[in-house]
Formats: sequence, C-alpha cells, structure tokens
Amino acid sequence: MYSVKEIMESRTLVVIGASRNPQKLGSLLLKGLKDTGFQGEMAGVNPGGGEVYGIPLYQSIGEVPFPVDLAVMLIPPKVVPSVLVDCAQKGVKGVVISSEGFAEAGEQGRHYQEEVQAILKSTGIRAFGPNTMGIVNTETGLATSYFVDKNMLRPGTIGIAAQSGIFVGALLRYISSYKDLRISKVLGLGNKVDVDESDALSYLMDDEQTRIVAMYLEDIRDGKRFVEVARETVKRKPVLLLKGGRTPAGARATASHTASMAVNDKILEGALHQAGVLRMGSIEELIATLIGFQCTPLPRGNRIALVTYSGAQAIMSIDAATADGLELAHFGEETRERLAQVIATPSKRGNPVDIFPDMMTHGFEKTSTEILEALLEDDGVHGIFFISFATPETEPFGPLVDVIRQRPAKPVFFSLMGIRKDVEVCRAFLEECGIPISLFPEMAIKVFSHMWRYSVTSQ
Repeated sequence: MYSVKEIMESRTLVVIGASRNPQKLGSLLLKGLKDTGFQGEMAGVNPGGGEVYGIPLYQSIGEVPFPVDLAVMLIPPKVVPSVLVDCAQKGVKGVVISSEGFAEAGEQGRHYQEEVQAILKSTGIRAFGPNTMGIVNTETGLATSYFVDKNMLRPGTIGIAAQSGIFVGALLRYISSYKDLRISKVLGLGNKVDVDESDALSYLMDDEQTRIVAMYLEDIRDGKRFVEVARETVKRKPVLLLKGGRTPAGARATASHTASMAVNDKILEGALHQAGVLRMGSIEELIATLIGFQCTPLPRGNRIALVTYSGAQAIMSIDAATADGLELAHFGEETRERLAQVIATPSKRGNPVDIFPDMMTHGFEKTSTEILEALLEDDGVHGIFFISFATPETEPFGPLVDVIRQRPAKPVFFSLMGIRKDVEVCRAFLEECGIPISLFPEMAIKVFSHMWRYSVTSQ
C-alpha cells in the first residue's frame, strides 16, 4: 500500500474524464494546472482522444506514455470500479475520485463505493473521496481542484484536511486572499473510502512545511485512533477542528452530504479537550483563530488588558473572557503612573482603560501610544485588546503599529467600529501590517483563549 505522503508528492497526473470542451470541469482543471505552473507531466483521458488547451487527451489510461502517480476521476460512479482496475494495471499510486453519487446518494451508490473499497484494498492504491475536489500541495504546485489559482498555490504553513469540497474550492480561495494565511497542504476527504481524518492528520503532523492544522469533519471513523494521533500532533503544532453535524438535524444532513454517521458530540468534546484539539464554533472563528496564530506570539499567561472608548463593548468582552477562563490583569505601579500621564480620571485608568475623553485633550495618537507602550511593558499583562473607532484615513493607527512592532512579545488585537467603508479601510491597513482585527472584540477574546489553551497544552 502506498503512503499518503507519496500521493501528496505526485509528479505526474492524469485527469480521467477530461473533455475537449474547454469549459468542462476536467478541462478547467488541466488549464488551471498549466496556468499555475505545475512542473510535472500531465494529460487527460477521453474516449475520443484529441487535446484541450494544448494538453493531450488519450483514449485510455493505458495509452498514457509516462508513469502515472495520480489519477483524478471525473466520471460517472458506475464506471469508476472498472477504471480503477485499469489504473492498477498502469501502476497508478493514488486516485482522487471527484465524482458524486456514491454512498451519500443511496443504496446503489453505496454498492459502487463498496466495490471501489475492495479494489483499493486488493491493489494498494490510495484514494481520496469519492465526492471531493481532492488535494493541494503548494510545494510542488499540485492541485486537483478546478478552482485552483496562483494565489492558492503560494506556499505557506497552514495544512487543511476537510470532508467538504468548499474547503478545497471557494473557501480556500477566500482564505488564500489574506496576506498572512498561506497554505501548505490540503487534503479533501469526501466520503473517506480510503484516506480518512486520522491518515490526513498523521500526514500533516509529520509534514515539515505545515505549522498549524485546520480540519473540517462531519464524522470520525475511528475515534480512538484519531484522538491518539491528535494528541501527538498537538505536541508539535496546533490543531483546529470545526465539526459539522453537532445537532441531530445537522447529523441527518451529513448523511446526505458525505454519508457520515452521527457522533455523540458530548463524548467527542471531552475526548478532543483531553487531546488538546481546539474546537471551533464557526468558519468565522476558524479563520480568525488561524490569523491569531499566524500573526501574533503565543500568550505567556491568561491575564488581559482592554483599551476602549466603549463601556458596553468592554463589559461584553469581560463577560466573554471570564467565560473562557481569562482574567483581567492588575496593572503594576509603574504602569499606573504612566497611564496617569494621559488619563486624568483615576477610575478610567483601571482595567479596562477608557481613553475618552482624555484623548480629546492629548490627541488620539499620543493617548493611545502611551497606553499601549505601558501595557506592552507590563509583565502582568499577557494580551491586549484595543477597542476603538474606525477613521476615514489610516494615519492615526500608524504609530500604534510601530509600537507593536517594536515590542512583539505579546499578542495585540484590534476591534474597530464605525462607518463600514472606514472599517474596511482600517481593516485592510492593519491586516497588511500583520495585526489581527475583528469587528467585535468578543471574537478576538475567543481567539486569544484558544491560543492560551494551546500554549498551556503544548508545554
């Protein structure tokens, strides 16, 4: 049996079911690989032969004139078993079965999937899917998703394993559009006829390019094995898990999506917590947490400081922090003295620090930078949340960015509100500077708590 690593490092690729029609999915995949600069050999298989985008199409995989590491199948489910036998005779190491209509579609589809599984077992071929867009390897430029573009293939450190095509398609494009979110590897699991979540996590654990792992799962095939692999992985890198089908209604939907079996969520939650896996509540939380890990250092403790102009947002942030096991920092004497230079009212120099109305006296930049410098240099503060208003221009935030860059030892998160276009301008500026920003501070609190938990677990 070939290893997942061998398949992920495939240097030759054939798309079975590629069409001479340049708008069909197989043709678009070949075009995407050509446009993004895949260095390996590639071809298509089509009973009529020919070519598309200058790439040859052969009538069968047996006619392909080079050894084939990986075959991508975009063909009806009923012909997949026989084509898989042809792949074995060719010496193909791995396949991505992108086709839908297997176990998730009913009894006939389940029969096809069982037939595929038997062939895989007897031949040693490894398979991703069915019902998946497949894999991505940014080190080699390999991709089996027709959504691929150059942005997605810029090498990074985030490894993704997902049981849904959106994570190898549209969502991967979205994640890759962030300056600091670059991908290392992606493994689309689909119905998991062969490669499952434990195989994928084990591969990402050993992958030197991958520094952080994000997963989307709808079920877990072997809970004991997955927890064991996760526990070992967490010793080396964070594992973020978004689990679909947490409710009875959601679990029923997963059965028709990837033929997933329901998992008792309370039991799963306890096992994941013991293993040190960070459970995500939404895609938004997953992306925000990835940004936190990528852009800021791990916190050295759980004591936080809030800087704000809004009492309501501070109170809600404190509630969120307390619920997640965080504490408000008590400022040292030197910090209190420094705050007194720009905050006249004693009650506003506590935690949270209220910059209004003193910023009207000293100016936003002086008030904010003095406070930020003091908190960054206070050893009793482990994380800072700066809650402010967005401005039409980004100049007021430049000095704060300089302060953070000069003292990079602890995480700082921003939350800005105001006119939407102003928020977007400031967001783009801060993201470009590598500083996490959220519309509401509660999300930043959640990200910090995940990072704090990981820093404790990984010690």
